[in-house]
Amino acid sequence: MRLFTCAAGALMIASCASAPTVQTADVIYMNGDVWTGVKSAARAEAVAIAGEKIIYVGDDAGAHRFHGETTEIVDLEGKFVAPGFIDNHTHFFDGSFSLASVQLNDASSKAEFVQRIADYAATRPKGEWITGGNWDEEKWGGVLPDRKWIDAATPDNPVYVMRYDGHQALANSLALKLAGMDDKTPTPEGGEIGRDKTGRITGTVKDKAMEIVEAVIPPPSDEQRTEAFLRGQAEAFEHGVTQVHDMPLPAGGLANLKAYKKLRDDGAMKLRVYVFAPIASWEETAAFVKENGRGDDTLRWGAVKGYVDGSLGSRTAWRYDSYVDADTTGLTMQPPEQLIDWARAADAAGLHVTIHAIGERANDFVLQTFSDIGGKNLHAKRFRVEHAQHLTRSAIAKFGEGDIIASVQPYHAADDGRWAIKRIGPEAIKTTYAFRSLLDTGALMTFGSDWPVAPLNPLWGIDAAMFRRTTDGLNPNGWVPEEKITAEEALTAYTATNAYAGFMEDKVGTLEAGKYADIVVLSDDPTKADANTIGDIIVLRTILGGDTVYAVGE
Repeated sequence: MRLFTCAAGALMIASCASAPTVQTADVIYMNGDVWTGVKSAARAEAVAIAGEKIIYVGDDAGAHRFHGETTEIVDLEGKFVAPGFIDNHTHFFDGSFSLASVQLNDASSKAEFVQRIADYAATRPKGEWITGGNWDEEKWGGVLPDRKWIDAATPDNPVYVMRYDGHQALANSLALKLAGMDDKTPTPEGGEIGRDKTGRITGTVKDKAMEIVEAVIPPPSDEQRTEAFLRGQAEAFEHGVTQVHDMPLPAGGLANLKAYKKLRDDGAMKLRVYVFAPIASWEETAAFVKENGRGDDTLRWGAVKGYVDGSLGSRTAWRYDSYVDADTTGLTMQPPEQLIDWARAADAAGLHVTIHAIGERANDFVLQTFSDIGGKNLHAKRFRVEHAQHLTRSAIAKFGEGDIIASVQPYHAADDGRWAIKRIGPEAIKTTYAFRSLLDTGALMTFGSDWPVAPLNPLWGIDAAMFRRTTDGLNPNGWVPEEKITAEEALTAYTATNAYAGFMEDKVGTLEAGKYADIVVLSDDPTKADANTIGDIIVLRTILGGDTVYAVGE
């Protein structure tokens, strides 16, 4: 009996020692409608979090075993839960600065455009640059602004306000003077300088010509950058965005990267940022990676972005055919051979490469360039085409092979759809913003905003992708409606596929044990919304690495 008791006791001790220890959660979100983003997975009810990571996703009953004495329980009251939104394409500092600058996007007349700049200038000290703006001439009939409109109201402040697509700007006479521009200034290759019939420069500049003015705008101070970033970060959290991919202007070197690194080192950064540098700076970027690594899960670098062409709105997207409303096929922002050389060199240096392409010819060029560079290893490179807006049928099929990522911004369809037919005609718009066609061919498609070109709010992007209504209200049943997609497809493009496009699919993008607790809670379920109700959905809570960084009403 004594031997049996000892043996039984030994077995009991061994059994206890081998039993797995259940980790105690810091917080358990229960009674939710949890869309995990995992393909074909059923909806869950609860998410348990310990530290920065998810430790359980499942039903409420299963979550109780992670409940400890100090665990906080949050009742979600049946609200919709999804992975935190990832934005594949922002100009984040530009957007952050624009939050405190002159707002011109909804100016609907010349008089309103002028008055807003005049009113804003009256609040600024003498000599301070006025930037931002995001104007849209289509909202007052299509006439481009002229520096004569605003010179009298801005005699002491240089003005450089951007068209909302980011590929055209208006400078006042003082800004042109500081940039050394006059009627004799030659038009640079890859750009345009606006001139009237007499040859007088009007103040509008496009693409590479913009760099002449931008070169004399003083860079912001560290304090100004920090203040702007914190505004932008708060804006992102309010819209459920937990990570952004930051895209550079064509020129500018590593200024943004170094600014982000300082913000992170100073503890100001919570938002996850994957920062791209200009492809022309690939050597400097490669050297930075060699010296500093590639960052961490909050701030990462080691990627570059190039530009083929401009934009549809500015008529600088590179096309095969002439524009319907202008005698041009667009432009390339540098010789295509130069871009190929940069892309090949950047890839050989181990950098992640993406290239902006808007027009049909530009997209075909980039797809061929990537195919030539990637060869048998094309899929592993995760090359991206930023925007992929206007495509040939062959381009759609090429994306469908799944080796090159279509990095698109769906809100542009709702915005550009107001006037795109005037630019390219009824036939070309059939393969414009071809979301349905891309997915049906098997393409990897990611979503973002292009902020501040378009609003940062992913729910507006989901609305545009699902219903394709234009912002002027003239297409209530959808502009090119055959390209509509479902809410789940749009959610996937804003989460899991974006994580893959940024080499983070093992850490974010879906709600699974072991991944970061980057989560958004919405007031309603987008997959059950119709065109009349999706606009009522709001973000109730944004969680980043387990911490609530935004809660409605707080």
